[in-house]
Amino acid sequence: MKDDQVLARFKVDYGAFHLDVDLALPGRGITALFGASGSGKTTCLRVIAGLEPASRVFLQVNGETWQDDASNIFIPTWKRPLGYVFQEASLFAHLSVQRNLEYGMRRIPAAERQVSLEHAIELLDIGHLLARKPDKLSGGERQRVGIARALATSPRILLMDEPLAALDAHRKAEIMPYLERLHDELDIPVLYVSHSADEVARLADHLVLLEAGRVVANGPIDELLTRLDLGVAHGTDAGALVAATVVNHDPAFHLTQAKFSGGNLQLPQLDLPIGRQVRIRIQARDVSLSRVPVYDSSILNIIETTVTELAEDSPGQVMVGLDANGTRLLARITRKSCATMNLMPGNRVYAQIKGIAILK
Repeated sequence: MKDDQVLARFKVDYGAFHLDVDLALPGRGITALFGASGSGKTTCLRVIAGLEPASRVFLQVNGETWQDDASNIFIPTWKRPLGYVFQEASLFAHLSVQRNLEYGMRRIPAAERQVSLEHAIELLDIGHLLARKPDKLSGGERQRVGIARALATSPRILLMDEPLAALDAHRKAEIMPYLERLHDELDIPVLYVSHSADEVARLADHLVLLEAGRVVANGPIDELLTRLDLGVAHGTDAGALVAATVVNHDPAFHLTQAKFSGGNLQLPQLDLPIGRQVRIRIQARDVSLSRVPVYDSSILNIIETTVTELAEDSPGQVMVGLDANGTRLLARITRKSCATMNLMPGNRVYAQIKGIAILK
């Protein structure tokens, strides 16, 4: 049994709702729990936190057993070294930001503190807010303070239950870079609940798909997002994640060139050094296909690919799985186009990428 993972096995029975989970998750990075409302995402977090009764529980976090019904082991919530971030920051209204942070840190003996208060403040960029009361903060600022307070407890795992759900689009955009910093700098696992495909694509390394209390898939996010047997790979939001490396800048045309296994992509100019890794999202609806190379198109990014599979997507639409020399892509095209081109697995086609989202 490896020590660098989160093992979670348990069952919850509400009568009409049944949750049955058996997961082995990475011991570092962000794992997203994704699914429709009522699929069991929040309940999973609450069981891991010890807040929800469950049966046949086995919970181990990077080698530390927190609960094992078979061995009569149960560490109560207040003793579990975890941080929990809710949709609302739930700060103490009568305390300043500084005092709110100190309250979170005080429960951890000094000898066990692994995240300093200064580091949490710097990570979330809230040093200028320390003297303020919560009612003087914006929604995004309150949530950043809430995350910093959770980190101040030096958690072994960070649980985040839709932390952006209560924020408008502007506040979400404000806080997203700080969540990315958590991904890059924290050496602990983060379980992130969301029903937003954009958030999950931007933040997560690993994905757990839940449906009606069952785990339907569990694995690296780039693999699951393009599996045509899964619902997440269908519809207008379906898309692929591409890991690329900045290789060149073209200031004359304000473009940046990034290389991935399938070739080179021209991106809007990025203020990033050569060699920097970037994560790119290519939505299936922004990919068209051609059986022959196209040389006189305004579309800059045309990648040679192989059709791997086809699946019905919606009335009149077909989702095409593509392999670009080891990188999976998706194209959502009309059924008529698919029939006219006589597409089938093994065909060599050219993916014309009309839109690219640079995630980070």
